[in-house]
Amino acid sequence: MAFPADSAEEVVELKCAVQCYAWGKIGLSSTVAQLAQHSFSFKLKEDKPYSELWMGTHTNGPSKVLFRKEEVLLSEWIDKNTHVLGDTVKEAFDGNLPYLFKVLSVNKALSIQAHPSKSHAKRLHKERPDVYKDPNHKPEMAIALTAFESLCGFRPFAEIQNYVRTIPELAFVIGEEAVDAIASGSDFEALKITFTSLMGSSPDVVSKHLQNLVDRITKMKSSSHDISPYCGELLLRLNSQFPGDVGCFCIYFLNYITLKPGEALFLGPNLPHAYLAGDCMECMACSDNVVRAGLTPKLKDVDTLCQMLDYGCHTKEETIFPCRPSPSDPYVSIYDPPVPDFAVARIQIPSSCLSYKFQGLNGPSIAIMISGSGTIHKTSTNLKIDLRKGTVVFIPANTCFELKCDGVDCEIYQAYCVL
Repeated sequence: MAFPADSAEEVVELKCAVQCYAWGKIGLSSTVAQLAQHSFSFKLKEDKPYSELWMGTHTNGPSKVLFRKEEVLLSEWIDKNTHVLGDTVKEAFDGNLPYLFKVLSVNKALSIQAHPSKSHAKRLHKERPDVYKDPNHKPEMAIALTAFESLCGFRPFAEIQNYVRTIPELAFVIGEEAVDAIASGSDFEALKITFTSLMGSSPDVVSKHLQNLVDRITKMKSSSHDISPYCGELLLRLNSQFPGDVGCFCIYFLNYITLKPGEALFLGPNLPHAYLAGDCMECMACSDNVVRAGLTPKLKDVDTLCQMLDYGCHTKEETIFPCRPSPSDPYVSIYDPPVPDFAVARIQIPSSCLSYKFQGLNGPSIAIMISGSGTIHKTSTNLKIDLRKGTVVFIPANTCFELKCDGVDCEIYQAYCVL
C-alpha cells in the first residue's frame, strides 16, 4: 500500500484495536465501547465485555493508518517514514514508537502485579522467555476518566500493623513468625517477611481463613454493624470475583485508592498494584511485561514478585501522581513521569474556543478525542479529518496544525515522547 509521500508530513487518522478480555465492562457501559463506535468496522454486542482500546504498534493489538479508505499498519508506515519520530526519538528508541497508549474499562479486578525494571526484564526474558516474552521494562501511568478504583503501593506501616493485630484470620494465614515480625519491626525487612509469608501461604489455608472472614463480615453486615474497619465491602466484592484467592487479603497491605477524573497513578518498577474498577487512560512503555501473584487465573510467580517489590510505605496522597499546568497553554495539564518513554497531556478546550492550535513537538504523539468535536484540515492532500468522540490520530514530530472546534467543550488526551 503506497501512501503519498506528503501524507507523512501531516496528521493521520488511526484505526485501533479493541480488546475484549473478561474483566471489561459490558456493552455500552464500557467507555472503550463508546469510543470504539467511531470506527466504521466496530460492531457492538450488548452482552460482550469491552476492556481495552490500544493505540500504538504493539504486535498484540497494532493500530493502522487510514488514508482514503485504505489502511496500513502504523508500524510499517513508521518504518517507511522514520522521520515522523523526530531525530532524537528515532535514535534513542531504534526507530520504534516507544509507548503504547490505551483506554481501559474495568468491571472486574485485574491481578495483583508489578512490572520489572529494564535490567530485570532483560534477565527474566533471558532466563524464562516462555513466560517473560518481552525484554523491555513497562512503566505505566493511569489517568482516571471516571471514578477509578485501584490498589497501589504499600500502606503506611502502622495501618498494616493494625490490620494484622485486629483481624485474626489474617494473622492465622501469615503465621506466628510473620505476626511477630510486623508487630515489632518498623522497616523494609519486616514488611517483606510478612507479605512474602502471606503470598506464599498454602491455598487451602488461605481459602479456609478467608471464608471465615467473609462469613464473619457478612453476618456483621446483615446485623447493620460497621464493616469499614475491615474494608468489608471491598473484601466481599473481591471474594465474589475470586473466591478463596490470596489477593483478597492484599487489601490490608496495599493502599485502596479511588481516583477522581483527571487524577493519576504512576506505576514505576516493582510497585505492587491492581486495577479494580472504572475507566482510565493508560500509557506505558511498549511492553507486556507483568509479574502476577493474586486475583488472577493466569500464571502466578510469587517468588519473583515478592523478591522484586518496592516495600516502601506511603499514604494515599503520596501515591497519587501530580499533574502540572502547561506554562504555555491554559487548556493543558501535563503528566510527566520520570521515564523517557512517554508523557501525557490532557487538553480541555472550552466551547468558547473555536480554533485550537497544536504546537509541534520534537517527538511523535497520539491523540484521542474523548468528548467534543471538530475538524483538522490537511493542506497538502486537501483532505480533512473529522474529530468525534473516539477519533484517534497520529501526529508526526515537528507538526503544527489547527483544530477547528464545533462550539462544544472538547477533551483530548495526547500521549507523546519528547527528548
